[in-house]
Amino acid sequence: MTPSPRAARLADRIKVLIAEHLDRKVKDPRLGYVTITDVRVTNDLQQATIFWTVLGDEEERTATEAALESAKGMLRSEVGRGLNVRLVPTLEFVMDAIPETTANLAKALSEAAARDAELAASRAEAKYAGESDPYKPAREDNVAESDETDEEA
Repeated sequence: MTPSPRAARLADRIKVLIAEHLDRKVKDPRLGYVTITDVRVTNDLQQATIFWTVLGDEEERTATEAALESAKGMLRSEVGRGLNVRLVPTLEFVMDAIPETTANLAKALSEAAARDAELAASRAEAKYAGESDPYKPAREDNVAESDETDEEA
């Protein structure tokens, strides 16, 4: 279901507010280099799902996830101050799978390119099983005879 225009505007504003407050106000040492990739707000404006990713390994991800969960209340109150709505949506942080998907796709593409290179190399060394031209050439004497018969008619 497509979000309403108001929900889309609210999602954009929440994205900006969360990014600013993560950068300036949250001083948790567990918080890594977080990027807010997307925010989706339900049409009734009651829930906001915030998609994030972090630069680093699995340990960084788990530490950042714990830091975001502990700062959720403070972030919701800051979002409430920055928005002009009657009810502040509840925040849910979901780790975005885009970097992993991108890495898997890049790996698959590199494997396909390697297989294509192997196939091209084997194709360059390949030889025909029979003659290079499998079609029988037209016999010249038959062509000459047919030309003579055409002229006589």
